[in-house]
Amino acid sequence: MKALVVLLALAAQLALAAEEPVRLDSAPIDPRDVASLQSGARIFVNYCLNCHSAGMMRYHKLLDLGLTEQQVKENLLFTTDKIGELMNVAMTRKDAKEWLGTAPPDLSVIARARGPDWLYTYMRSFYRDPESATGWNNMVFERVAMPHVLWTLSGQQVQEERKFKNMEQAEAVGRQQKSAWKIDVLTPDQAGKDGERFILKTIRTETAGSLSQIDYDIMVRDLVNFMTWMSEPNQITRKQVGYVVMLVLLVLLVLTYLLYKEFWKDVH
Repeated sequence: MKALVVLLALAAQLALAAEEPVRLDSAPIDPRDVASLQSGARIFVNYCLNCHSAGMMRYHKLLDLGLTEQQVKENLLFTTDKIGELMNVAMTRKDAKEWLGTAPPDLSVIARARGPDWLYTYMRSFYRDPESATGWNNMVFERVAMPHVLWTLSGQQVQEERKFKNMEQAEAVGRQQKSAWKIDVLTPDQAGKDGERFILKTIRTETAGSLSQIDYDIMVRDLVNFMTWMSEPNQITRKQVGYVVMLVLLVLLVLTYLLYKEFWKDVH
């Protein structure tokens, strides 16, 4: 019975290890960086707003980024002629399913749903996959239906695999990577006689794009920064108000304590 429990625990551990998620890179975003947000808005409307909508965001809100109404109309207003309209696309969900096989998700609050680190790593983790319908796959989102629309800028990446006999070696090599990486775990039978059960999956650039790796990372940073801002445009104000409220509550707490001491000073 004890041996059975040990085997079950080992099987559960291997199952969790086999589903080990991709190590996400920390997104170097700053919602106070207006220049980055403006750049991200330009990238978003040029590359993302062709298929994806942002149905909870209006073009007029872009004025909060320091842009004038004329700048928005001339450079960012592509899907409508009114600045007060929502950021929707002409393609319907029905047409999207028929043409693309699936409807692209609305990106209004995708940063809150996935997190900026996930988005930042995702946009830098596409690689060529001849078995995919689009010719692309992604380390973060396996078998993703979305093609890599920025490949002319980033270049083309390919996935590589390396086998190790223990997890520590695989993780040590993985941490040295500048791109996304993950570790798959084989069963002893799958590993064979060599005992190399831990497969480190990484990606490397095979064909350079029009941007250097640093410039592309900056571009993705700006895009993710804007999408994070778009998911909650008033986040800075919310945090500032929160600090003021906490300070007021702290003052009230002190006053309440002093009032308590005054009321009970004569009670023994």
